[in-house]
Amino acid sequence: MILQLVLFVLGFVLLVKGADLLVDGASSVARRFNISNIVIGLTIVAFGTSMPELIVNVIASAQGNTDIAIGNVLGSNIANILLILGISAMIYPILAQRNTVIKEIPFSLLAAVVIGIMANDVLLKSGGSTQLGMADGLILLCFFIIFMYYTFSIVKTQGELTNGDDGALLTPARSGLYILAGLVGLVVGGKWIVDGAVLMAGWIGMSEAVVGLTVVAIGTSLPELATSAVAAMKKQSDIAIGNVVGSNIFNIFWILGVSAMIKPLPFNTKSNVDIIMTIAASALLFVLMYLGKRHTIERWQGALMVMVYVSYVAYLLLNQ
Repeated sequence: MILQLVLFVLGFVLLVKGADLLVDGASSVARRFNISNIVIGLTIVAFGTSMPELIVNVIASAQGNTDIAIGNVLGSNIANILLILGISAMIYPILAQRNTVIKEIPFSLLAAVVIGIMANDVLLKSGGSTQLGMADGLILLCFFIIFMYYTFSIVKTQGELTNGDDGALLTPARSGLYILAGLVGLVVGGKWIVDGAVLMAGWIGMSEAVVGLTVVAIGTSLPELATSAVAAMKKQSDIAIGNVVGSNIFNIFWILGVSAMIKPLPFNTKSNVDIIMTIAASALLFVLMYLGKRHTIERWQGALMVMVYVSYVAYLLLNQ
């Protein structure tokens, strides 16, 4: 037990350092190979920071802990937008490219709507199912393939590389080493933090569903938080927002798709509140792009997002 608590603390050290290495390595790759930072954020960084969610969900799905598997994804997506982007914007205003606002953010909103429809077949037709089965998993993976096709297609169309701090241009080998070391640090650090957090949650008697939506969701979202916060400090807005939007799309289409393929995920209709919150968070992000400074999440808006998230967690804790 003492060892788990020590690893819990060390996990934060690994997480922050891993995020720092990942942002530096990914930004250097973007500049050297003439790839826009938003593409790097939507692919390499988003995939890497989504690894903890994937690991937790595969294990939870295989063990039949469906409340944790579904709650982890929904909770992570809510935390990614409201908590992570909110904190990142409070550090430094997040400027989004036009494509991100009109295509990628709506795509993440579509992902939340799709999972809501799939999980509520029984409400749409008689004989419908309240679980995500293999067919649902295949459909989600098809959406994921479409998203990846779109992402790689914009490599050819986006001429602008980065915004913000240029940083050091690393050699390809060193960039790859930074990215690999960063991903390892994020995954290992995230796992140690989640293990310690779940242990502490058990001490205070939280339900599995609430643990999935809060402790596990926040724990597995810490890589996104660390990465986006570091990117914001380095004024790499494209990586900060691309990481969050990309991770949200990965979480639903890739991670839930893979989880449902491993084993059907029964859906508790009480989780509709969390699906509605996921949709609302994505919609709020889209609306904020047109409030105040255009296509920018300002510091006051970041503070508003964090306040909404704190209110949501308080609601969960009071109604578990």
